[in-house]
This record gives sequence, structure tokens and C-alpha cells, in this order.
Amino acid sequence: MTHRLDAIDLAILDELQRDGRMTNVELARRVGISAPPCLRRVRALEEAGVIAGYRALVAPGALGLDVVFFAFVQLESQAEADLAAFESRVATWPTIRECWTLSGETDFLLKCVAADLKAFQAFVGELTAIPDVRNVRTSLALKATKDAPLAALPRA
Repeated sequence: MTHRLDAIDLAILDELQRDGRMTNVELARRVGISAPPCLRRVRALEEAGVIAGYRALVAPGALGLDVVFFAFVQLESQAEADLAAFESRVATWPTIRECWTLSGETDFLLKCVAADLKAFQAFVGELTAIPDVRNVRTSLALKATKDAPLAALPRA
């Protein structure tokens, strides 16, 4: 089900993606409407599932997680049960911060964090030891050159 978005809804979403902690009064001021209708719109966007949630963005380095890397995983089998089993396993690993199912040769792309290279190597060893894993390729992230919200908003 698609929620019809007007220019004010798009402005609200844009502002909340920039700063999800601002007050409703500040949000209303930024999008050019009064606070009560702004709050109603935000609640409607939440109820419709357009706003999926809110969370703090924590700098991994502040927690001693200085190594960010990506793992490209190919499984032996692409049967639904095998894909689901891998997804369940991934969900339990705190090292893995994001997991994407892909088309093509790579079945999964994992965005991961580790304290250091030793922890990175240990994780890769665990990952490659999973029986259904055929191949794992990794790339260490050198720096983020863009970190935008996932939803690129159209201009109304």
C-alpha cells in the first residue's frame, strides 16, 4: 500500500532524516506549518509505515570498532531453506551491522565492524567455516565518502 505524499510530507521526511530528534515545534517551523497539523502528519506517516522508526547513529570508532569492512558471501545452495538458515545465523552476529540479499554471483553483502584486524580475521574465519558458505570475499573500508539516509526523497 502506497501512502500519497505531498510537498509538506516530503519536507517533513527530509527534515526528520537530517535530524530525527528535533521537536515538533522546530519541525513545523522548518516545513512552514503550525505544530498541531505537523504532529498529525508525522503520526500519519508513522502509522502508514512511511516512517519506519527512529534511532541514534553511533560512531563505531567511539566504541572501539575501528575496522569497517564488507563481506561478499556466496553460498553452495540458493534454496530458500539455505538462504533462510544463513539469514537466521547472520541475525545473531553483532559484528554484522547490515545484511543485504543480492542477485548475481554474490548471495549476501554484509556490512561489518570489528575492533581491530585480529577481530576482523577471526570473524572471517568463523564466516568461512559455515558449512554452506562456498566463498567469502572481503574489502576493508578506508573512509566513508557519502553516508546519506537510505530514502532519497523526490522533489514535489
